[in-house]
Amino acid sequence: MKKFILFTVFFLTAFSIYMHAQTETAQNPFFMEWTTPFQTPPFDQIKDEHFLPALMEGINQRRAEIDNILNNPDAPTFENTIGAMEKSGKFLSKVSRVFSNLNSANSNPNLQKVAEQITPELSKLSNDIYLNETLFSRIKSVYDEKDNSELNKEELRVLENYYLDFVRSGIALNNEDKSKLKEINNELSMLQLKFGDNLRKETNAIGLVIENKDDLVGLPDAVIQGAKELAEQNGMKGKWAFNLQRPSFTPFLQYSEKRELREILYKAYLNRGNNNNESDNKEILSKIASLRVKKANLLGYNTYADFKLERNMAKNSENVLKFLNDLWTPSLAQAKIEAGDMQKLIEQEGKDFKLEGWDWWYYAEKVKKEKYALDEEMIRPYFKMENVRQGAFEIAARLWGIQFIKLNNVSVYQPDVEVYEVKEADGTHIGLLYTDYYPRSGKRAGAWASSYRSQSNMDGEYINPLVINVGNFSKPIEGKPALLSFDEVNTLFHEFGHGLNSLFSKSIYPGAKRSPVDFVELPSQIMENWAAHPDVLKMYAKHYETGEVIPDELIEKIQKSQYFNKGFETAEYLAASFLDMDWHTLTTSELQETITFEEKSLNRIGLISEIAARYQSTNFNHIFGGDGYSAGYYGYYWAAVLDADAFEAFLETDLFDQKTAELFRTHILERSGSEDPMDLYIKFRGREPEVDALLKRFGFDRSKDAIGSK
Repeated sequence: MKKFILFTVFFLTAFSIYMHAQTETAQNPFFMEWTTPFQTPPFDQIKDEHFLPALMEGINQRRAEIDNILNNPDAPTFENTIGAMEKSGKFLSKVSRVFSNLNSANSNPNLQKVAEQITPELSKLSNDIYLNETLFSRIKSVYDEKDNSELNKEELRVLENYYLDFVRSGIALNNEDKSKLKEINNELSMLQLKFGDNLRKETNAIGLVIENKDDLVGLPDAVIQGAKELAEQNGMKGKWAFNLQRPSFTPFLQYSEKRELREILYKAYLNRGNNNNESDNKEILSKIASLRVKKANLLGYNTYADFKLERNMAKNSENVLKFLNDLWTPSLAQAKIEAGDMQKLIEQEGKDFKLEGWDWWYYAEKVKKEKYALDEEMIRPYFKMENVRQGAFEIAARLWGIQFIKLNNVSVYQPDVEVYEVKEADGTHIGLLYTDYYPRSGKRAGAWASSYRSQSNMDGEYINPLVINVGNFSKPIEGKPALLSFDEVNTLFHEFGHGLNSLFSKSIYPGAKRSPVDFVELPSQIMENWAAHPDVLKMYAKHYETGEVIPDELIEKIQKSQYFNKGFETAEYLAASFLDMDWHTLTTSELQETITFEEKSLNRIGLISEIAARYQSTNFNHIFGGDGYSAGYYGYYWAAVLDADAFEAFLETDLFDQKTAELFRTHILERSGSEDPMDLYIKFRGREPEVDALLKRFGFDRSKDAIGSK
């Protein structure tokens, strides 16, 4: 009887656990067919607790799908091996894209905890796949026969990607070294996650609190109102607060007459991740750099840069460093001229201090007013966010005939997120574009483009993309809409270009979309050229109160000021690029003292003390918060050569020339990643890119060896 009772208790307990699991699964929207418009994520149903079980199920499904490939008794073919790999992991991708996008744009402690739990599991899955010798033998069998196959260019590209992914993941290593590599990969994944989490906390922290109204002298009313609202949101009613997001701290540095307060906020921004607190990144990034050297050495490379650059357009660190050095000399020369102009202005004001970093924005704004009679606050009223976004839409419509229709029936994760259906001129559905433009405490810094679902066309099943643009722009304040700075305008157009690249993609296989970092910025950066063009400004730059189109006088001032502060902008960017390369051309895995290493790097190139690198090591999320841009930050300017030359193709014909636009869409936007990037560029332009267009944009005069010296 006792045994029977125990068995009954055991059975009922097990049955209860089983039923609870079944109930949880039944209530988890990831385990249901999405009947939402365009199968969009049902954010109104998704809860934080849904992610971990769905992600774990995705991992299990991916493993089962890989096992099916491994156990296939038929001889390896492209379809039963490469094609099967491309079709695997659909459920995991569905869940992880929603999770990763939310954890970047709308995170909270629950999601961060899920990230900590799932990251090592995802790393283990990747290791188990890419270090599986049986799986690689099937891929190699198909790869070895590629010259005798009838595979098209995209199929060959996907095949080559898989083959090289396995080789570069260490498939040829012995078992001992494979174990070492797995440990390195696992540790790197957690360190990179921690770096990003720390930086998010530091960037959203309050950097300066003002209690005395007199300390607001010089600040525009909109900046003061924004600081008041931020203080109230943080329980400091009656005060004014500034955090370390650009829309908050940049205007303060531009306009505050309180030099000592500018210094406090400036140093707080530079020291993100370097405050010897629980969010300190110094030790973390030093470990990341060390582990990357070990990983590169295990894989047969001298440095991590050698490993990363092998598949980029630049190919090697020598080419990157030559490129950076060619730009560095004139940019530094121009930066010194700009610093001299500001120092003279300080002396003209009867002051005797030396220009410092916390003075640069303030006096640059004064020089701009003096030289060009242009004040950022004069033009901001013409850049209402909605008008700027509509301007980007209109440019795309003029170039490619596409339409953007606002949708109100698609669930979003925050009220200020908006969704647009994108259609061809004939009404054919292309995809959806989500826009999420304003700072919040759970959002990481910067701006980016991503997707909840990428385009593909396997087995004739065309999947339309769900794309998102994210920013941290100046947000609406009491009584006023969001009014953007011109830098924010350019950023909106930039990310919109990335969005178009994803929306227009025409690949069959997801694995074909592999644009290197020094090419992937071409579709985004070229859009900035239209943003600043006089004819285009008249299309969208309208005063938010009167509707008046931006006057020719202001457009002329914007155009004349295009070379303004170019030495500073280029020098701070290049300094960060050199810093990135120095971290990733290390040949020793010995841990570096972060601040000393950074100082040596910047002193070596002769960066003047008045300018800081655009990012310091402890807040350089591009290279330490993940691996995407490590040894690749140079790519923005490498791509600047491409985008300047590509835009010249339009200027040589017409700003909205249909033939040129169609060539750009067909060969760049639709096919980027599917073929060799230089081959694609030549198909569009008819030749390789030339640097003259970039030098022209910078106002470069070779005889004077300076940027902006015309």
